Amino acid sequence: MKRLHVNSLNSSNQVDVPHEAAPQQRPAMTTKTLIPLLAMSFGLTWGIAAILILFYDQVAAIFGELTITNPLYILAVYSPGIAGTFLVFRHCGLGGLGRFFKRLTLWHAPLGWWAFLVLGIPAVVFAGAAIKGSIHDPFPFANPQEALTALAFALFLGPIEEFGWRGVALPLLQRRVAPLWAGLILGTLIGIWHIPAFFLSGAPMSGWSFGPYFGAVIAIYVILTPFFNVARGSLLVACLFHFQMMNPLFPDAQPWDNLLWIAIAIGVVWWKRDALLDRKSAVTEVL
Repeated sequence: MKRLHVNSLNSSNQVDVPHEAAPQQRPAMTTKTLIPLLAMSFGLTWGIAAILILFYDQVAAIFGELTITNPLYILAVYSPGIAGTFLVFRHCGLGGLGRFFKRLTLWHAPLGWWAFLVLGIPAVVFAGAAIKGSIHDPFPFANPQEALTALAFALFLGPIEEFGWRGVALPLLQRRVAPLWAGLILGTLIGIWHIPAFFLSGAPMSGWSFGPYFGAVIAIYVILTPFFNVARGSLLVACLFHFQMMNPLFPDAQPWDNLLWIAIAIGVVWWKRDALLDRKSAVTEVL
């Protein structure tokens, strides 16, 4: 009887021992992640733009006149990058965020694409400036220090967008559609996202024609898509491409460079049609 009693107690103790709870798994990133990405990007940018349009004098009294160095302008430009980074952290944690930023170290791509980035983009801009007649306009900076400062600022302004656009949105879109359609969809969304800048006095785009710019945005990101994919989803490629498109040392070539980009995009689509229509060659992973 005593032995049975001891066994009963042991059995009872085994039942009562609390089990360690399994770690809670983070939700995976899916194409539905595009919804909060776009909501945060458009909400933050368009919300700031609305405040600037409706209450410009009050805002200028606090933050100064609207220029590309205005903190509200920078925040509006950063919104896709902020949204993309936040969503990667939410879904993948700190470790995943580290793997995400490692995409900034990916640089392997065919030499022809790098030549296009370094030499081809300036060639298109200078050709547009030659058509416009602005190629001989005075250099906009008084000394090399000013030029270097402008280059450094440009490197950390627009390219941050790519953490959201090419970092998250393009891989997720390419899970559903071929790279060509993903580039067209994303380019259209980015073009629409830029609309408030055309209504803000002091923003660089306020003096540009929207139609050629909108077409060029779509064209440029269709061109970037096969480069991005062949570079295995390189954020470095995306950021440098974006930087070159807004290089402050280049002359004003609006709207002729935009029209040239549209023509070049048509050529790239024909040249890379197999890769652009093949979903197997597309980068679909965010990390």
